[in-house]
Amino acid sequence: MTEFGTEVETLTSHWNLYINVGGFAVGLFSATLLGPWSDRVGRRPILILPAVGLSLQAAVYLIVMYQELPVGFFLIGRLLSGLLGDFNTILAGCFSYIADITDKPSRTFRVAVLEACLGMAGMFGSIIGGQWSKAQGYINPFWLVLALNVATVIYAVVFVKESVTAKRPGKLLTMEHYRSVYRLYSSGQETGRRHRLCLYALSLFIVVTVHFGVKDILILFELSSPLCWRSDQIGYGSAIEHLTYLSSLLALKMMQCFLADSWIAQIGLLSNMAGLVTFSIAVTSAVMFTGYGIRFLAMATTPVIRAKLSKLADVTEQ
Repeated sequence: MTEFGTEVETLTSHWNLYINVGGFAVGLFSATLLGPWSDRVGRRPILILPAVGLSLQAAVYLIVMYQELPVGFFLIGRLLSGLLGDFNTILAGCFSYIADITDKPSRTFRVAVLEACLGMAGMFGSIIGGQWSKAQGYINPFWLVLALNVATVIYAVVFVKESVTAKRPGKLLTMEHYRSVYRLYSSGQETGRRHRLCLYALSLFIVVTVHFGVKDILILFELSSPLCWRSDQIGYGSAIEHLTYLSSLLALKMMQCFLADSWIAQIGLLSNMAGLVTFSIAVTSAVMFTGYGIRFLAMATTPVIRAKLSKLADVTEQ
């Protein structure tokens, strides 16, 4: 790799870190407010507000690209999205919505179906984005991102029915939301409930951190030597990565016939680990795609953990 290529890779990695950490820090503050608030006022607000934030983020990104502003301005869009809940709050709202309308025996599979929807959307988005950016650059695909986020806002406002039947008045900006989160993890009538909640939450944090952390690293790895992938190849790799959501869903449904959920989660972890080890030794595209294939069960872990957390929490704590 040339000295210029190394410098570009380093700067890209640093700015990815700055933007992600900034969005995470603000999103952590807002999600902790919005989540408990939705238990009182309903799920629809936390499906609408983050979608508005993502629309603003896409709009800021388009302005930055059209005006050729410094990369640091991307952080403004990320912070706006984080302030309104970010993508994680939409996920939390969707999973809470599923928990509201399903019974406990079917919840694990229903959560897995929702995760599979994420995977299918990511797969199509990766293929379309890879081919489109190769043909026309990065600006036009972001118009589609903006349009889809605006459509999401309209859909949530017009068509989504409220799942919380017993609404209660609740303020958004209050310390009571933080206290409710603390009470959730610090007290419980059942023996060991608090410890299980903490351990499952820690497990989910680690698994999701690895999942999202690997994504940026993989792109940089694929762009650099010895792979030197083009944008369309990166799109195909990302599409296969998202296909694991669907393959994990099908495998989870089959394995539930003869295995407990905890065993399925461990199999998913082993699949993920084996795929990551394969990535670490990949020097050809064939080995890289093999690593993606080995991870076909990698997303079987998170729906199991989410379902177990949901089953341990009360209906007013989802």
